[in-house]
Amino acid sequence: MTYGSKASDSWFSQDDPDSEELYFTAYTSFFHKDEQIEIGKQELSAEKIQQRVKEYNAQINSNLYMVDNKDGTYTGFIKVHFQLVRPISLPPPPQSLNPAEDGDPQGGRMKRRTSFYLPKDAAKHLHISSETRVREVIEALLNKFTVVDNPAKFALFERTEKQSQVSMRKLSHDERPLYLRLCAGPSETVLSLVLKENQTGEVNWDAFSFPELRNFLRILQREEEEHVRQIVRRYTLARDMMKQAMARITTPG
Repeated sequence: MTYGSKASDSWFSQDDPDSEELYFTAYTSFFHKDEQIEIGKQELSAEKIQQRVKEYNAQINSNLYMVDNKDGTYTGFIKVHFQLVRPISLPPPPQSLNPAEDGDPQGGRMKRRTSFYLPKDAAKHLHISSETRVREVIEALLNKFTVVDNPAKFALFERTEKQSQVSMRKLSHDERPLYLRLCAGPSETVLSLVLKENQTGEVNWDAFSFPELRNFLRILQREEEEHVRQIVRRYTLARDMMKQAMARITTPG
């Protein structure tokens, strides 16, 4: 996709540029961070959007351009990073013609879902419209990975970094991620989008299946074991240092 090409009528594209890197011609965004915060609070005119789209495209060296539709709307790519602690669920595999091959000699249908963990560094590009809302972005991401979990379990966050201070803000369902991307510029140091679990108040454990709950227990057990190992290493190091200090004190001369 190049600047000036005709935008797709669909807000979600099947294009998958994840294998391509996004390069910037400058380290910092072409908008100051404080300016980006103020811009996010106001609506831009069609003329201002055209100007911003051109400035945005001038800052990148890839095919992930934004395309201005000349009517105040525009399309482009956003990159979403995954920071999921819990496993995600996939649909069960297709049923074979022979039920016994599925491990069900009685001929019944098995509907067991598969759960697995996404890598910590997983990320995905989406081609969306300036009118695409957060809720639609979450649903599109889940569809890309064929995740069958309820979209309400997830939330999209805005990650910003300023003077080595990192902050996270949960986006409301009505916010437009591509507009935030345009206002912030292409630098992910200024702004990046992160998909996380929707942790609001108490967790409704009844909403999870038995395999999911069992996986949570395994995660907690691993975290507990790692915490115990860290404590043992810390006290072992302190004990060795005290022994060395005592040896120096008791050694003549």
